[in-house]
This record gives sequence, structure tokens and C-alpha cells, in this order.
Amino acid sequence: MKKRFSYRAYPDADQRAMLAKTFGCARVVYNDFVAYCRDSYEKRGVIPDLNEVKSIVTAQAKRTPERQWLAEVSSVPLQEAARDAQSGYRAFFMSIAGTRRGPRVNPPRMKRKSGRQVATFTTRAFTVRADGCSRWGFVRLAKIGEVKFRLSRPLPSCPSTVKVICEPSGEYRVSFVVEVEAACPAAVESVAGVDLGLAHLAIVAGSSGERYRVPNQRNLRSVEHKLAKAQRRLSRKEKGGRNRDKARIGVARLHARVARSRKDQLHNVARRLVDENQVIAVENLDVVALGKTRFAKSIADAGWGILLGLLRSKARESGREVVVIDRWFPSTQMCSQCGRVDGPKPLRIRIWKCECGAVLDRDYNAAVNIMLAAGLAESLNAHGGVVRRVLALADPSELGTHLADARASA
Repeated sequence: MKKRFSYRAYPDADQRAMLAKTFGCARVVYNDFVAYCRDSYEKRGVIPDLNEVKSIVTAQAKRTPERQWLAEVSSVPLQEAARDAQSGYRAFFMSIAGTRRGPRVNPPRMKRKSGRQVATFTTRAFTVRADGCSRWGFVRLAKIGEVKFRLSRPLPSCPSTVKVICEPSGEYRVSFVVEVEAACPAAVESVAGVDLGLAHLAIVAGSSGERYRVPNQRNLRSVEHKLAKAQRRLSRKEKGGRNRDKARIGVARLHARVARSRKDQLHNVARRLVDENQVIAVENLDVVALGKTRFAKSIADAGWGILLGLLRSKARESGREVVVIDRWFPSTQMCSQCGRVDGPKPLRIRIWKCECGAVLDRDYNAAVNIMLAAGLAESLNAHGGVVRRVLALADPSELGTHLADARASA
């Protein structure tokens, strides 16, 4: 399986200048590809030959007076930029033709100079070496030279591609794609149900009886006052001046700090869940739709979508399984002791008492129900059943009976 390793890079002044030129040329090639396809399809109604367009905006463009400066940088990042635009338009044309799975996608848009800049190099345009006496590594890029980066962890094998990234904060990173062998850790018997929330990032209930809450750090909320102050300082600076660039970098560094803190917590949470459980059950939340509600800012700050993606990738790497429970499963309406469904409850009710006499915490009760639904899903899969159909379409009383059976067998 393929995995990405990212490191902080420290190019010198000449290398930064050459990288800036490479970023600019790659952006121009990408935008030329988009402009050519947009003119052909939107104005003339003709679907262009994408391979021919790629040749026009790369090899043929270098021979014209208007684009002859493209030859000053390596041709590999230009070809990769054209290939990215080609992939975007291929997905768009397949989407409108109905031959692509998933929701309909829009055509690629023009790239802007500001923001994150990326250049991709393949194996024929770079080599990597490590300094055995220190924690430094060096990657030699075509027409740029040997760029130093901090080798915080060793590369398991020779990389196939490397992306050089310039963040809006001015930091440089090199990101390698390498082939790694899937780990085979010892199997464990525990199953965990995970209920995502905003008061707490995640509420976890395990089949071994372990229950805990993961606090929501609210990374963006914690620096909002500093961010507002930095943005006011930026708005007062004159456009085009050096002081405005300094203020812009200050805002970008605050955003980078928030992103790093969020990603660090989500990686730790996903790693703990994968290491301690053989099966992790989560709800199939529509994070995109929830991001359009009045809780959008808090949901984006929590990073639910990132956490679910990390869970899937780490589980696949470690030989674990992630069971997705349908979003309409009544996890908060059902008693985890008797299986009775007594209807929705407002958010202000955190603890409630069932008719069977059980006093239930709303969050832990939902996590236990999700865990029991995962056990039901595994038993249905073992007998050739359709998990999503049963969990989504069964009526509440029948679902309670299924879960009661799963609870008894557990």
C-alpha cells in the first residue's frame, strides 16, 4: 500500500527563487489547460482531446515566444500540472456522461498565485539521500539543486514521487509517496462504538466495558481573538507593500497552528481507537450537509470528516475494520438496556430514565447502541445479509428485537 511522508524543508535563497519560478510555471500550464478546455467545451460545445491539450500547453507552448520561458524550469512539474488538470476534466466529462460513480463534479477552476503552491516531481527528476550522522535529509530536484529537509522519521523505501509545497505561512515542505507493507498487529476481541459530538469530540463505548470521552479542544475558537486582531492589522496595511506581506504571513501562521493542533489530536484519537479495538463502529454522518447548518463553524473546528478519514486509513493499514452505521439509526432514542425506542429528545436532555428503570447518559447510551449495531452488522454479514438495508429500513420495534438478540449473545 502507498503512504505519504511529509517533512519540513529548508531551501536556501537561490532555491526559493527557483522554486517560485517552478510554482508559477506549473500554475500557468494548469490555467492554460483549463482555459483551452473551457473555450472548447463551454463556447463551442466540443469536448476536446485531453491528451492533445496536454501536449499543446506543455511541449508545444515552449516553442512559442509567449511561453518560451517555460523551458527555464524542469518539464516534469509542468507535465504533472497538466496531468492534474487532465484528471479533473476527465472526471467532469465522465460525470456529465453518467459513467462516473458518486455525485456530479464541477470542472476544474483557475489557480491563483496566493495560497498554497505545489510542484510535483517524479522519479526521473529527483533523488534522495540521508545524512547518517544527523537527522537531515537531502532531495536533489531537477534544475533546483539539493534541498535540505528535516528527516524526523526514516523513509521505509524509495519514494515514487515528491511534492514540494510552499504553505501560505511561508513554510516549505517535501511530501514523499512510498510503498509500505501493511502491518499485521495481533487481533483483539474488543469492539468500540463511537458517537461524535461538539461538547465532546467523541464518546467511546467498548465491548470490554471501557468508556471514555475525548475532549473537544476547539482549536479555532481558542485563538479567535488573536486571529481577529491579526486580521484587523492586515486590513489596515496598504496593498502591495512589504508590511502587508508580513501581516498576511502572521494570519497564515495562526491558521497553520490551528490546523496542526487539530490534526495532532485527531491522529492520536484515531490511533488509540485502532490500536485498542478490532472493530470500530461509527455513524455515517453527512458532514457536508451539517456544515451548512448553524453549527457549521463548530463542526468544521471539530474536524469530524478528517477523523473519519483517518480512522478508515489507519484501520486499513492495521488490518482492523470500520463498520458504518446508517445515519438514521435511532442511537439516541433507544434504550441500550432493553432496546425500547421512545422517540427523539431535545438536546437539553442529557440524562433520561427508561421505562425499564435504567438511568441512561445520552452520549454513552448512543455509543453503546452504535457498538451493538456493529455487532448486529457483523452477524448479518456472516449470514449474507445486507447491513445498510436492515439498519436503515427496519421498523423501530423490529430493530429493537434484533439489538436485544445481539445484546443477549454478547
